[in-house]
Amino acid sequence: MKISKTFIKDLLVIEPQLFKDDRGFFYESYNKINLDKFINVVFVQDNESKSIKGVIRGLHFQKPPHAQT
Repeated sequence: MKISKTFIKDLLVIEPQLFKDDRGFFYESYNKINLDKFINVVFVQDNESKSIKGVIRGLHFQKPPHAQT
């Protein structure tokens, strides 16, 4: 995620990193740890993915301390 300040006070440009391949794409549109460096919010995380027809995506299991719910 790239966060850039602008000439307008407190206005930020937030550009998510897009992970794309021939099946579609995935990106993390929000990450609390990264944004807490710039703004104070309560929202934790938001992800989005897109798959082309016929692609089946799986769920990923992660153990603490990197687990997600």
